[in-house]
Amino acid sequence: MPNLDNTCFHLTDHEQLQAPIRDTRPKILLLYGSLRKRSFSRLAAEEAQRILEALGAETKIFNPSGLPLPDDADAEHPKVKELRELASWSDGMVWSSPERHGAMTGIMKTQIDWIPLALEGVRPTQGKTLAVMQVCGGSQSFNAVNQMRILGRWMRMVTIPNQSSVPKAWLEFDDDDRMKPSSFYDRIVDVMEELMKFTLLLKDKRDYFTDRYSERKETSDEFRKRIDQRAQEK
Repeated sequence: MPNLDNTCFHLTDHEQLQAPIRDTRPKILLLYGSLRKRSFSRLAAEEAQRILEALGAETKIFNPSGLPLPDDADAEHPKVKELRELASWSDGMVWSSPERHGAMTGIMKTQIDWIPLALEGVRPTQGKTLAVMQVCGGSQSFNAVNQMRILGRWMRMVTIPNQSSVPKAWLEFDDDDRMKPSSFYDRIVDVMEELMKFTLLLKDKRDYFTDRYSERKETSDEFRKRIDQRAQEK
């Protein structure tokens, strides 16, 4: 294997993979993508929040009202700071968006765009888990969840296999804004169960799972350059 730098190439450490799961509650941040007074993406996120808390998670929901458009304010804007602090706080996320014009909403995308790939030298989303959900005004569609999956991968998140899409969402919630019993509700339970399992497995092992050969090699190369430079200066 002449192309490999053997000092940076590591075999899989089974002990790291099987390290005990610490008895701490996973922290889950939920984002939703509509500012309507009766926002079904928010109501779906609230149902997901209740399920997650019943499963033992600590949860927070971010209200996107007042969040500026990307680049229309600086990072010191209170809503931007709040969102970024929550992203750093979390072990995993739930993204719940309506489908509008065949896509996720701009409100949903704005929240994701304000979360940077790097924040003070730390990647706030790398290795964290993600569940995606969408609500539809008409027949069932998967455009929004598919787009959010692409964004989750771009943000270096571990997007779980299961997902939820609720058609005709206005029929699925009662007058108390609670979701009615249905197969669509059951699917949200399935998704939250799966999110919890993946988050518990990964949250204490995130550094190991995101430890990459190419980045170890780059760091090693930089270290060698510094040593070589110091040797030349002597």
